[in-house]
Amino acid sequence: MSALDSAATAGFAKRFAGEPDGLWSAPGRVNLIGEHTDYNDGFVLPFAIDRRTVIALGARTDRLVRVASSFSDEIVEISLDELTPDILSGWSAYPLGVAWALGEFGAPLATEPGFDVYIVSDVPIGAGLSSSAAIESAVAVALNDVWALGFDRRTLARVGQLAENRAVGAPTGIMDQSASLLGEKDAAVFLDCRSLESEVIPLGFDAAGLELLIIDTKVSHAHSTGGYASRRASCELGARLLGVDSLRDLGVVDLARAAELLDDETFRRVRHVITENQRVLDTVRTLRESGPAAIGALLDASHTSMRDDFEISVPELDLAVVAARGAGALGARMTGGGFGGAAIALTPHELIPTVTAAVRSAFADAGFAAPDTFVVRAANGAGREG
Repeated sequence: MSALDSAATAGFAKRFAGEPDGLWSAPGRVNLIGEHTDYNDGFVLPFAIDRRTVIALGARTDRLVRVASSFSDEIVEISLDELTPDILSGWSAYPLGVAWALGEFGAPLATEPGFDVYIVSDVPIGAGLSSSAAIESAVAVALNDVWALGFDRRTLARVGQLAENRAVGAPTGIMDQSASLLGEKDAAVFLDCRSLESEVIPLGFDAAGLELLIIDTKVSHAHSTGGYASRRASCELGARLLGVDSLRDLGVVDLARAAELLDDETFRRVRHVITENQRVLDTVRTLRESGPAAIGALLDASHTSMRDDFEISVPELDLAVVAARGAGALGARMTGGGFGGAAIALTPHELIPTVTAAVRSAFADAGFAAPDTFVVRAANGAGREG
């Protein structure tokens, strides 16, 4: 039993004075490339990481739901009969929102028993590694088992997205939950966010002697705040003015027409999404044809687009990218929704200490708080632990 599994079991016993029916876990994710394309029906290439959320869950004989976690002293209680997204708030909206969303997809909530759940995690919060989707996905697979719902993984991803959109109030796409539920070891999930078709793409990092270094700037962000929502609104405006249902329907050849029809800011938002979709396709092709060492320039171009066209970077993220590249990383970019969080740097294994030291030194020289740096590996998706 892992340390997280032991902590989940012990936490459940302490808070609820009993033993859980089982343990379930789900990973965070890192997005290799494809940022803000998901809610535009585009393409993304995330992978599940070896940082996980573990939940201990036990069914009850009444209709009460109680949720507790290692990161809060409170126990939130609610009856399944009263469960609506409008009354949920704070961290408990993630697990409770999933229970509500399962009902929206056909789970018979009127007859299901309540449950107790205790949550532990080593997915960093606010780093752009989707700690929220890890909670949602772990709860989704647990309730799918305990309530014997029989939903497939793609349906559970849609459940998690609905919970995040309605219960949490973050207008995110389906990428995070898909990566957390569909991930495989040393592979990425190539996801078409329109059709929800997915394909596992081998990364080959281990064979190429490469690591993905996470540089958590510690600059906190929140998807439900205005910056994320305003970018989504700009994308919807651009699609409407260009006469398409979604920016997915446009390609690089449409940029000249877009420049004529749109104001400068909307055009730059649209240009990011169109070119980022193409970069995802180019990255998948490059991984297949040339291997992971050849994707660095695509990562760099993605960051430039997010910095200049989508304007979602911050000075700490820009510095992390520049410092990592200068110390030998093959490519680097911010990852996640933006306005803080983490950058990623594709780095030869032997240069990890050098790149880490360079980034830390650059942050110290700039007067920024020291970043948290660690390597992640592509891992398997959500499932039962025991």
